Amino acid sequence: MLFENISILADDFTVKHGQYVGVKADKIAYIGSERPTEDFGETYNGKGKLLMPGMVNAHSHAPMTLLRGYGENLSLQRWLNERIFPFEDKLSDAAVAPATRLAIAEMLRFGTVSFTDMYFFSQTMADAILESGIKCNLSRGLTVFDDSDYEQTAAYKDNCDLLARYQNAGDGRLKIDLCIHGEYTTTPKMVEAVAKHAKQVDARVHIHLSETQSEHEECKARHGMTPAAYFEKLGLFDQPTTAAHCVWLDDSDFAILERRGVTVASCPVSNMKLASGFARVPEMLKRGIHVALGTDSVASNNNLNLFKEMFLFANVYKGATHDPTVVTPAEALAAATVNGMRSQGRDDSGLVRVGMKADLAVLNVDEPWMVPVNDWTTNLVYSAQGSDVCLTMVDGKVLYQDGEYKTIDIEKVKFEAQRATDAIRAQL
Repeated sequence: MLFENISILADDFTVKHGQYVGVKADKIAYIGSERPTEDFGETYNGKGKLLMPGMVNAHSHAPMTLLRGYGENLSLQRWLNERIFPFEDKLSDAAVAPATRLAIAEMLRFGTVSFTDMYFFSQTMADAILESGIKCNLSRGLTVFDDSDYEQTAAYKDNCDLLARYQNAGDGRLKIDLCIHGEYTTTPKMVEAVAKHAKQVDARVHIHLSETQSEHEECKARHGMTPAAYFEKLGLFDQPTTAAHCVWLDDSDFAILERRGVTVASCPVSNMKLASGFARVPEMLKRGIHVALGTDSVASNNNLNLFKEMFLFANVYKGATHDPTVVTPAEALAAATVNGMRSQGRDDSGLVRVGMKADLAVLNVDEPWMVPVNDWTTNLVYSAQGSDVCLTMVDGKVLYQDGEYKTIDIEKVKFEAQRATDAIRAQL
């Protein structure tokens, strides 16, 4: 495809106008202000449009689309124990399949080209991911409360099967990570075993870290150290790790994350909705800690719209710190795009640059809320809507365009997801 006469969000997060962007196979092959002589096939009229890197959801639980709006206005522990866990206990592969496809459709609609997910029923999820064409770093959730050996758990068998069948499947679109749900849902023995397994297979790791004050303080009471120090001591951070939330960090934890190159997947909407608090993102950014952006699940969000997440990410820390200079528009855009790709080990994506993978989103910027323009990056962060996305491309293939999903039967998926939710609620 050749995008002609289109504005682009360049790799320095400035906007350039009147550009031509040529996509060949799965990569960006040309960017310039002159029409290329090479034939790129289909031409896309970019008038009134802006091309930007596709967004990356660095922390999600995709099948929880079925729980949208199900556990409202509850504290985290009540939310989990009274609503989420009983519902999840009734899940099946038949329910998870449309739930995952529904989540992917929502992400594609809002310009998300890749996501990092932690859940169960992973093989069903993997098949849905590959069929859809989206990218994903998928991990099988692990919770263990007894003294079991890791090799005796269902998670170990699932992880081995996933790594053997799906690692780098779909020409690298699907990657398999290993997972520790959290300090409070596993044992030191299990953490050490997963850390060892991750090193053996050279896998990345996905965890929850210091999401709530009680989680953080109870870990200190149990182990005499913070969750970050605990995971570091047990070797988990020896592999590249994405740590979701990181709301309740001690001052000493920042040095650990910085030293170990841990990516923080900040989820401001979920953290606010569950009254968990505010991550100290400005301090993370000052220290050079990698910060990406995630939605968490729709059960605590209630959607997968990263434009909404980015807007809050760029605003909430100004209010929390009483400092209007923290989290610039460029930092917010980086968190929503290239930082997420880096957290997934995808150094070949996340920027509009020749040679990068063509993981792209096109926005209609000819809208009343995008005019006038005094600064384009400011408009993208504070004014743009997820619904402005009119095209989403992954590896050079258009997966969503102008209301049409190329790889998902959206009406069937919506019907099956509602039916699955109704069936489970009837059992509760």
